[in-house]
Amino acid sequence: MAHKSLLLLTISSLLIFTVVGRVITTTSTSDLVSDGVHDGYGGVLRLNPFVSAEEPEACEQSYGFLPCTNTALGNLFLILVYGYLMYLAATYLSAGSELLLEILGPGLVGGLLLPILGALPDAMLILVSGLSGSVEVAQDQVSVGMGLLAGSTVMLITVIWGTCIIVGKCDIENSVAVDNTDTKGFSLLGSGVSTDIWTSYSGMIMAVSVIPFIVVQFPQIMHSDSGRHLSVLLGLIVSVSLLIAYCVYQVMQPKLQKRRLAFAKHKHVRSRILKYLKMRALGRLLTDQGEPNKEVLEKLFKSIDVNGNEKLSHTELRALVVGMRLHEINLKEEDAVDRVMKDFDTSQNNEIDFDEFIDGIGKWLEEAKTTKINTPLAGPDTLKYIHDYYEETKKQHDLLGDDAGEDEEEGVDDPRGTTIKAVLFLILGTIIAASFADPLVGAVDGFSAATSIPSFFISFIALPLATNSSEAVSAIIFATRKKKRSASLTFSELYGAVTMNNILCLSVFLALVYVRGLTWDFSSEVLVILIVCIVMGVFGSLRTTFPLWTSFIAFALYPFSLVLVYVLDYVFGWS
Repeated sequence: MAHKSLLLLTISSLLIFTVVGRVITTTSTSDLVSDGVHDGYGGVLRLNPFVSAEEPEACEQSYGFLPCTNTALGNLFLILVYGYLMYLAATYLSAGSELLLEILGPGLVGGLLLPILGALPDAMLILVSGLSGSVEVAQDQVSVGMGLLAGSTVMLITVIWGTCIIVGKCDIENSVAVDNTDTKGFSLLGSGVSTDIWTSYSGMIMAVSVIPFIVVQFPQIMHSDSGRHLSVLLGLIVSVSLLIAYCVYQVMQPKLQKRRLAFAKHKHVRSRILKYLKMRALGRLLTDQGEPNKEVLEKLFKSIDVNGNEKLSHTELRALVVGMRLHEINLKEEDAVDRVMKDFDTSQNNEIDFDEFIDGIGKWLEEAKTTKINTPLAGPDTLKYIHDYYEETKKQHDLLGDDAGEDEEEGVDDPRGTTIKAVLFLILGTIIAASFADPLVGAVDGFSAATSIPSFFISFIALPLATNSSEAVSAIIFATRKKKRSASLTFSELYGAVTMNNILCLSVFLALVYVRGLTWDFSSEVLVILIVCIVMGVFGSLRTTFPLWTSFIAFALYPFSLVLVYVLDYVFGWS
């Protein structure tokens, strides 16, 4: 209801703005119409004197009826109005995508549709920035598209990234942020956020996604004027290829995550059982020669073999794992028993004899010896590496971000109604974005002309606030949950949005430049994108815990980007 009211208010404002008022002025000029009494002096009728003392040039109305103006104040108003409409478009697209995700689940929707729809408003603005008018006009307006592309990328992984660190911070203990615990205040080292390993992969992918920028920039790097058009085509091919690969990865990622998580759980069950057996053993599990100690293992085997038939059944194995607190890794006891049985039961008769028990324990101990821990391995008396193996498998499981059992969603009550609602949201958001992208670009260009401020800086600062505000607010609100899972999803979303900017939006931009024969001359802008994406991408891929001090690095990169573009373009004359 609130959205409808705001939309009506916006449309009303647009209609009111189209009415040009008349006032009386005493200013005289040769092109004013005389009132027939004063011969051109004194009181005369002038249209819209607020614009200028001189008769302004006629502005071009979008679609032949939307309002236009040549004044700075008027264009600023239009930027605010059209920017708000683009914000509405992004909001509707986001709401529709989330509803579809509830019905259809991850896979194609979460991996393919959501990232594309999230980048749609930006892509629309980039597309229309180079489609309007002649080649000369398009070349002038395309800087708006580049400003939006660079500004959106920089804002998401600097200002929004740093803000999410601050609002999502928890106490850091043993290099990991503890969920829902924030007692250390603004400690630069003692508070922060932790993410899973998949978020690190997302950061790595974001850093790799800048490759098309390097390809298209290659002639400028080599200080060559030839081959620029070809480099744009090659950059477009690389960008589209990376887009396809990224979409495939996003679709397959949930399956890969489940497989890796299942394997990590299995390893953790092994380490848990080895640790349990070590505590119960009345002697060493290995001999001095490093072989399984059969005498000690036989006693353990008999303690598990309750019925004394010299075979371990499914029921007896289940009794073994009951007290191992496997709920910590969200693994059911039956699943753990099945996996142990599969490892030990080489005869596949659903029972484990003593020889199979010896062989299975021996393989597990050999695997435990290979654990890469900084502490030195102890001898067979202490079996320190069993504890190291346990800690390592627990860490691997935690890094994979097992969220089973958390925030389990109930089924949608009305799938048909929800689907219709989602489709309507998506259609409405797409229509709004397609309709008002061109007027917004025109307003930015008009404001730039009226104020002599380069359109790149206007679009760099202002347009991302409209097209990415919904995504930014959502990420910040989600980060306030102060959990590892919510932090992982938040930063994965930010990295994913930037990746789609670097491949989807860049693909649209390069296609536009190539088809219309425009000149690619954005060296300083590309350098800013490369620096920010590589720094934050490498930073995010090498760490899973981010102390509070890391947010200040992100914040500093935003003004650094603006200053760098200004210095390169207007001091060194790169543009």
